[in-house]
Amino acid sequence: MSAPSRGDVPPTSIGVDLREEGVVVEYLDGRTTLYRGVPESADGVVTAGPGQETHVLVTDPTETEGVMTYVNDYKTDEAILRDSGVGRVVVESGETDEVFPGVIVGREGQRNRVIADPAVAGGRVFVFVEDGWTERSYEIVTGPDDGLDAHR
Repeated sequence: MSAPSRGDVPPTSIGVDLREEGVVVEYLDGRTTLYRGVPESADGVVTAGPGQETHVLVTDPTETEGVMTYVNDYKTDEAILRDSGVGRVVVESGETDEVFPGVIVGREGQRNRVIADPAVAGGRVFVFVEDGWTERSYEIVTGPDDGLDAHR
């Protein structure tokens, strides 16, 4: 029996509902997830701690649909991602990848980084960071001071 694939998977548009209690994501398979709490504002960059899962959600201008990508997720099987509509990108330390126009993900050692400019992305950019103990939500509200090209 071969090991499950852990490569890149392109995302598909999924449902988004922005509520007072947090951000609800509706996957293609009908499941929903609530990322609790009002996201903390971030300017240009969000860096996750070692061992933390990193999920990036970019909404469309109507804020009712979006694309979600898991960064360096090694646990979720490719078939589950495809059925749910969630994408995955795997980047090695020192590498970056533009997962959506205006949204770059990278890896520095054991930390995932998300660099974004919502004006270029054309929608809102949310980053959800979680592990077994904590769950944090961020919204990147402005682009990085040094511009996106400095991070490619």
